[in-house]
Amino acid sequence: MHIPTFIERKRDGAELDAAEIAEFIRGYTAGEIPDYQASAFAMAVFFRGMTAAETGALTRAMMHSGNVLRYPAGSPPKVDKHSTGGIGDKVSLVLAPLLACDHLWVPMISGRGLGITGGTLDKLESIPGFNVSLSEEQTLAQLTRLGVAMIGQTENICPADKKLYALRDVTATVPSQPLIVASIMSKKLAESLDRLVLDVKFGSGAFMKTRDEAVELATALAAVGREMGVATSHLLTPMDEPLGRTAGNALEVAEAVECLRGGGPQDMIDLTLDLAEKVADAPRAQLAQWLQDGTAWKKFVAMVEAQGGDATALERITDVHRAPVIHEVCASQSGCLTRMDAGGIGRACVALGAGRAKASDTIDFAVGVSAVQSVGAAFGRGDPLLRIHARSAASLQAALPLIEAAITVA
Repeated sequence: MHIPTFIERKRDGAELDAAEIAEFIRGYTAGEIPDYQASAFAMAVFFRGMTAAETGALTRAMMHSGNVLRYPAGSPPKVDKHSTGGIGDKVSLVLAPLLACDHLWVPMISGRGLGITGGTLDKLESIPGFNVSLSEEQTLAQLTRLGVAMIGQTENICPADKKLYALRDVTATVPSQPLIVASIMSKKLAESLDRLVLDVKFGSGAFMKTRDEAVELATALAAVGREMGVATSHLLTPMDEPLGRTAGNALEVAEAVECLRGGGPQDMIDLTLDLAEKVADAPRAQLAQWLQDGTAWKKFVAMVEAQGGDATALERITDVHRAPVIHEVCASQSGCLTRMDAGGIGRACVALGAGRAKASDTIDFAVGVSAVQSVGAAFGRGDPLLRIHARSAASLQAALPLIEAAITVA
């Protein structure tokens, strides 16, 4: 295939066929096509878009660029969830073990945080000893024993996505819907799922800023999933204020533990059950009961132990990772909390060190915010609105203006 002609056709708006898309992805993954030509292709897609057929072909080619998970005949239904990312989104930590209680297999391949949105792997790695790097054989063995494994993307799963995403990140082509869809769905479909639920978020703390954008993305994601034979559903969820009452890493693990032990913020419980209902066999009442009676908690503990984590640290995780500087942000006047801007809180968490400004940044597990109050609550002057956990006075001072600008009490 003549690569310049392939790029030229997409540049000029032609529809590419599945065979040439597959050949391009094969060649790029193998190192036969240089980054500068892949960059030109990504930019052509950015400006020209892709048809549903092209997007499906790109997803399929990326999925088959490496291994896909295989399961023995007669194994339980394989289910998973994907969130497009938000602030304080620790739902996966609760949802994965909960679904495993329903005699389902949950082979959850997660990612790291980048920008203002947190990553499930970073939260899991705040648990001392927790290993997210299981081989495909280890993952299958753990699914057979426990029904759940929470891991990172291996070298052999969707290598094309790893290469193409890194390229998009430095060529201003990340916000391209066809490339987003192919990136998300190639990884999820490589899990060989039977059912998938998508949590597509919109608002200041999400990648998609408006509901209309979220609808468009959710529709495209679900269409690819169904085309590939996966029962795919979605929820559209607002992300204008943080989810739950914490944002960070160890702080979010602590809140997930609360939820798994029958407590936790109501918005976290509601969203977890809303998503679980989409892929579970059990009714909502039974799912809620497993959260209340400790069944889901026991499953989570078993998973942590199986993946090398110190389960005894779970209930003292904020002591294991304790930030030395704690500061309460209080209401400057009496009134009602009308705004707790998720985007602003997310940027503050990055400034504290809880997130990454670039992929090579390291994460501070201890820092973030807790005791975040909900929009609509009434406060008197001096009442606390949230608590900042910082590594130093300097990082506190960097984050404080961002947090103050994110809050409105009127």
